[in-house]
Amino acid sequence: MVRALIGSVLVGVMCPLVGAYTITRNLAFIGDALAHAVLPGIVLGYIVGVNPAIAAVPTGVAVAVLVRTVSRRAGLSSDTSIGILFATMFALGLVMLANSRTIRVNIEDLLLGQILAITPTGIYVSLGITLMVILGLFTFHHWLLFASFDPLGAQVNSTRANSADYAFLVMLALVIVIGIQAAGIVLVMAMLVTPAATAYLLVRRFVPVMMTAAALGTAAAVSGLYISYYFNLSAGPAMTLVASGLFVLVVSVRGRAQA
Repeated sequence: MVRALIGSVLVGVMCPLVGAYTITRNLAFIGDALAHAVLPGIVLGYIVGVNPAIAAVPTGVAVAVLVRTVSRRAGLSSDTSIGILFATMFALGLVMLANSRTIRVNIEDLLLGQILAITPTGIYVSLGITLMVILGLFTFHHWLLFASFDPLGAQVNSTRANSADYAFLVMLALVIVIGIQAAGIVLVMAMLVTPAATAYLLVRRFVPVMMTAAALGTAAAVSGLYISYYFNLSAGPAMTLVASGLFVLVVSVRGRAQA
């Protein structure tokens, strides 16, 4: 339970921090796509006996880089590239899972998350990823903010803008790996997007949005963890429902205030 609590806090903080950029750049769908696309890496980790969190990292990074590369070289939109890679990688993962006789894992745990089963290695991997992503956000924050609010201006300096885009996709993939352990493949997008969207309704400036989103995400993750524990529910759906409940509450209060 202590490991689950640590993992929940990391998910609650990191997913909304990166999610704030994701919403601003209109890339909410890519979070769901990357979550499904890392399935082959997770399955491969179970097959070879490596912690799934470790095995998912290179897969997520590779897919994130491929999304940008395919978009540029094939002249396709990001949504099209994401859709192709998402479907291909998820199908590959399902085929690997169906044909492996050595894996003893419940597919429901992969899809919906099982934070109570997180291992010490999983916690160390999540902490390492957290430090890397925070360092990356600190390094590329200026360019990510510039490209988010002024994409045409960012294209003038295409080299730095492209580097920032690649860095953002890699950081997003890393955060997805953290989120999958708690919310699962299906629901990780909720922790990525919903707290950040709620924060956008409460504050105006971008950095306060990030901080507010992290606070809301932490509250949703920890509350969802305890709800799942006491009511015998899956952690991922419980966290998602709490995050969604906070969003509905803020929308309701905001609507009454404006009325």
